[in-house]
Amino acid sequence: MRRRRRHNAQDAELDITSFMNLMIVLVPVLLLSLVFSQVRILNLQLPVLSEAEQAQDDQEPKILELVITPKRFELNYPAGMLLKRFDIAEQGYDFAALSIYLQDLKLTFQQQEIDKNDIVLLLDPAVDYQTIVSAMDTVRSYKAVVVANLVDAELFPMISLGDAPKETDSAEPVTAQPQGEQP
Repeated sequence: MRRRRRHNAQDAELDITSFMNLMIVLVPVLLLSLVFSQVRILNLQLPVLSEAEQAQDDQEPKILELVITPKRFELNYPAGMLLKRFDIAEQGYDFAALSIYLQDLKLTFQQQEIDKNDIVLLLDPAVDYQTIVSAMDTVRSYKAVVVANLVDAELFPMISLGDAPKETDSAEPVTAQPQGEQP
């Protein structure tokens, strides 16, 4: 009887150098792509109580409103009382003037010891998304220099959204017809 000899079969070595080269290139590329694809989150608050509900609660917190329409900004304080109107220019909305006015208003509130850090943005349906985001950034904070460093100073960070009231001013005046006469 013949014996069969088994040859000592050596295990083949696994060559992973090409895979390692791929990982060396792929990992830094993926990490860099994470840096460039950051998500920005805008915090919003629930709308505050309406004026009628506040009167029922015997509270009188005054609401700062910014009404945004396709024609202008209107800043109201308390709700419904016009403080300042910023008409739209050829370049678009004047966010710089709005920021300066809000900075002065915040300073006035601090001098009168009014702790105000909320604002309601009342938006017309025709206002575009970029205008809304720019307005939110403008009312939230402004750039200030503190000890030779540029920092974001707080204005009104608690932002609520709502619908703008219908415009009542029309181009042509409405005339009343006398009763009993047909036109």
